[in-house]
Amino acid sequence: MNILALIDKKKYGQELTREEINFIVEGYTTGLIPDYQMSAFLMAIYFQSMSISEISFLTEAMINSGEIYDLSSIPGFKVDKHSSGGIGDKVSLIYAPLVAAFGLKVAKMSGRGLGQTGGTIDKLESIPGFKVEIPFSEFVKIINQTNLSIMSQSNNIVPADKKIYALRDVTATVDSLPLVAASIMCKKIATGSDGIVLDVKCGSGAFMKTISEARKLAQIMVELGIKFNKKIAAEITNMSQPLGRAIGNAIEIYEVLQTLKGTGPDDLNYIVAESAALSLFQAGLFPDLASAVVTCQEKLQTEEPLSYFRAFIKAQGGDLSFIDNNLPLKDILKVKNIIEIKAEQAGYMEITDTNELGLLAVRLGAGRTTKDEVIDYHAGIYLNKKTGEKVAVGDVVMTLYTNRYVTEPVYEWVKQTFKITSTKPREQELIYEIIQ
Repeated sequence: MNILALIDKKKYGQELTREEINFIVEGYTTGLIPDYQMSAFLMAIYFQSMSISEISFLTEAMINSGEIYDLSSIPGFKVDKHSSGGIGDKVSLIYAPLVAAFGLKVAKMSGRGLGQTGGTIDKLESIPGFKVEIPFSEFVKIINQTNLSIMSQSNNIVPADKKIYALRDVTATVDSLPLVAASIMCKKIATGSDGIVLDVKCGSGAFMKTISEARKLAQIMVELGIKFNKKIAAEITNMSQPLGRAIGNAIEIYEVLQTLKGTGPDDLNYIVAESAALSLFQAGLFPDLASAVVTCQEKLQTEEPLSYFRAFIKAQGGDLSFIDNNLPLKDILKVKNIIEIKAEQAGYMEITDTNELGLLAVRLGAGRTTKDEVIDYHAGIYLNKKTGEKVAVGDVVMTLYTNRYVTEPVYEWVKQTFKITSTKPREQELIYEIIQ
């Protein structure tokens, strides 16, 4: 086969075969196909898209480029959850112990944050001593002990995806739906779970800005899951404002703990219960989704999910005093500067730019702009007021936590994220659609 001929074929919108896509993925992973030719191929996909068969072949080729985890030594129904990324999204950290409390086994690989969307691994690493890099044998052992484990992505899993993603990042092809879907699903399938729940976020704080874009991506990924014989569901959720009130790392762990203790914010409780219910329904534990949701909401009001979370943290080396000390937030986040942003007029809070809030958290030190940048686990933002909540003059609407020197531009950045309105903003749906 000839790479130039295959680039030309895709350039004119023709469908590639399994063998042709295997040739390209294997050739690029092993170094036989150079970056400049793969860049041309990715750009051809960007403009001509791919059929579901082609996306399936691409996903399969990336899976076969590395190890495939065998979870057969773990009894029971194995589940995994993926979020397309949003501001303040700590759902997975509550979902995992919640479904574990029902007997499901959570085998999850997660990533670090880059840019304004935080990473599950960074949040877990804000717990002193917590180990994210563990061998597969220990991963399996912990799941058998505690019903759940979350670890960072192994270099041996889908190496083709890692190499292709790095190239997409510098060739303006990150937002190609076929490439996004294949990248997400190859990792979910390679890790061997029986059931997969996808949270596709849309809105100002998400990668997908509109419901129609999110729906297209969700439909592709669900079709891929079916082709690989997985039980799969995708929920399209609202990211027009942050989920919960905390944005950062240790500050989000604080909110996770509050939720596991039964006092979490309503929006976070709602999304967690719906996500967990989808997995319980896939496992056949409930006859319908509605009854699963109600039971999940009830279970969140008990101490059981927190006990599973504690066992998981302890098994991976985390300091349980961080979880059990019940300190107020200001004593957990030991930062040099705490800035209270106060309302200058009365009315109703409206968050206008969630993406900018995420960027503000990065500027405070809570995120990174390059993969090698060191983040400050204690930096972050707490939203004292969220969209639709009443505000009086002088009320604190948000609190910033940082160890960095605070300059005047910080206040200008804050002003770009919210406004106070005279009329209450219309309440928005949290979940737009579920695709199964």
